Amino acid sequence: MSLVFFSFLLRTSSVLRRTLHSSVITSSLAHRQDRSLFYSPYSSTCSPFQQKVSKTPSRPVSIFFSRFATSTKQGSADQRLKRVLEAEINRLRESGDFGKECTPPGSFPFEIIDNTGDQTITLNRDFAGENIEIEVPLPTFEDEEEEEEGSGDDGSQDEEKECVEQTKVPLIVKVSKGEDPHLLFCCTGYQDDLTIDELLIKRQEASSTRIPYEGPKFLDLDEELHKAFFKYLDERGINGSLIHFLRDYLMEKDEREYLAWLHNVKDFIGK
Repeated sequence: MSLVFFSFLLRTSSVLRRTLHSSVITSSLAHRQDRSLFYSPYSSTCSPFQQKVSKTPSRPVSIFFSRFATSTKQGSADQRLKRVLEAEINRLRESGDFGKECTPPGSFPFEIIDNTGDQTITLNRDFAGENIEIEVPLPTFEDEEEEEEGSGDDGSQDEEKECVEQTKVPLIVKVSKGEDPHLLFCCTGYQDDLTIDELLIKRQEASSTRIPYEGPKFLDLDEELHKAFFKYLDERGINGSLIHFLRDYLMEKDEREYLAWLHNVKDFIGK
């Protein structure tokens, strides 16, 4: 009787251990599966929590990209830009000063080399066995206000403001005699006046192992030397009269280049 009862207890204990072991394994697998789903958003099988998170932003994101794609399509922005460009072109053409050619005076001694699309014009002339070449870039046109205060204690004369266009015309003047060396003047034109900013004596082939002495600063030279160099340039036609002509010529060129630029942009947008 005791043996039968003891065998029954052994079988019951074995069944209980298998049941508990199976429950533990099932619980562990389920736990690992849940962790895998939670930390693996790219898994093919998603938990209900992941499906809810992944589906929630789908509608706003799709709407956002739909609107973005619509806004970047070629259409209204291009047409509006073309209309604005055409309006600016017409405004320039209808202005009173547009199209007026700035012709040099009859005694103008220089040949003007002016290529459309270039930022710089070149002036050339021969003078007493010398070749004179002047490079002139387009200047910056600026408006500055000058105040003139009236005199008198009673204030009968009010302050007057005059808008004067200050145009700085930079020039690089090269004077050569067909061989080295050559003189290089860096000048600036103001209205009908000319200043020399720097004077250098240069050679075409400079040694890379030595730095040549090119002279002192122009402002440090003696006053008599200043006058002599200005006379030297004036005799070659580089003076206030040239600056006056260049100022008008460069303003006209600036308008021409601006109009050509507008046309080039408009043609590109219209392709």
